[in-house]
Amino acid sequence: MLRKPDFITARAYLADRMTPVETERVSLSEAAGRILAEDLIAADNIPPFDRSPFDGYAFRAADTAQASPEHPVTLTSLEEVPAGAVPAKRVTPGTATKILTGAPIPEGADCVSMFERTEFTRETVTLFAPGSAGENIILAGEDVKKGTLLVRKGARIDAGVAGTLAAQGVSQPLVYRRVRVGIISTGNEVIALDKTLRPGKIYDSNRYMLEAAVMQLGMVPVHLGLIGDDADGIARLSEKGLPDCDVILLTGGVSVGDYDLTPAAIEQAGCEMLIRGASLKPGMACAIGMKDGKLVCGLSGNPASALTNYYAITLPALKKLAGYSEPIPREIEITLADSFGRKSKRTRLLRGKLDLSDGTVRMRLQPEQGNVVLSSAIGCDAMAIVPEGSGPVPAGTKLKGFLL
Repeated sequence: MLRKPDFITARAYLADRMTPVETERVSLSEAAGRILAEDLIAADNIPPFDRSPFDGYAFRAADTAQASPEHPVTLTSLEEVPAGAVPAKRVTPGTATKILTGAPIPEGADCVSMFERTEFTRETVTLFAPGSAGENIILAGEDVKKGTLLVRKGARIDAGVAGTLAAQGVSQPLVYRRVRVGIISTGNEVIALDKTLRPGKIYDSNRYMLEAAVMQLGMVPVHLGLIGDDADGIARLSEKGLPDCDVILLTGGVSVGDYDLTPAAIEQAGCEMLIRGASLKPGMACAIGMKDGKLVCGLSGNPASALTNYYAITLPALKKLAGYSEPIPREIEITLADSFGRKSKRTRLLRGKLDLSDGTVRMRLQPEQGNVVLSSAIGCDAMAIVPEGSGPVPAGTKLKGFLL
């Protein structure tokens, strides 16, 4: 078991223990946001044939070698080929084919001129400048060549991936099934939203915070219940949820007080404890175990602390489970737009929003960065890493960080 590891060690430790879930085929119309479970190799050229980029005439460049405004060349028009049709006649010396945008280049032609640069009748077309072989022709495979690796396994299906799958004729891509994430809230002071708020009580915000977080990644949240500070009850809910869920997230009761019973409950549920605490602020309080290859992650009851730990340590493991090819976020350089006036005895993660207003990428800090200030997570899209032992950090400081 790791005791208070730094978050980089902790997240790698958990992610390394994860194996992606099973795969399934789904309709491409319902595949947005899913994780591709196989490499996509181009089965065909795109476009699959040489075609015209605009409305014009296709001809042999050699026939117009001597064309000029003073000595134009007139060719016989053989036929008209719209997009979706196939040329019926071969272009021979002295002839041309009227061709519309996207239509195949007829056999024998090696050049296209747009309508605006010609004069034409139903029977002829006159050109006033020489063409060159290959001019204004989109070649087969110019976009994608057959055999090209288009999308790697582990990519999330976005608009570009979906369009590329369709262009290759893939109607049912192979994807990883959706990860099911059980969510349990604990604490005597926590009540459900349908209850009347009384003195000493708070609403269960952690449930909805984590549900939104996992749904953003295409995972399925499963509400397993809300329970007070009761080790037996927490263990019972965890054991009940494990068969149907791939991972369980608990909030509350992970510190060292008399009512912090979640770590004992996780072990009571039959889990091997992997991590107890983290050298991180906020997000230090945590207890993470595993049973039958499934994580049971006890996070702080303080919302901002729980969410920070989720992004920094737990989320990469969930993404590995979901099949992402890069579950651990790439490190980026972040320039602070605002100063942060506190010392950092341990590694601190600052929540903020990226700002491009002056043409430079900077991160604006949320005004409050405390463990319980959930409102500071609104609109947050990046975190900056303040190294352990740092003093106050002035505006303009460059820090390592990652995107959410």
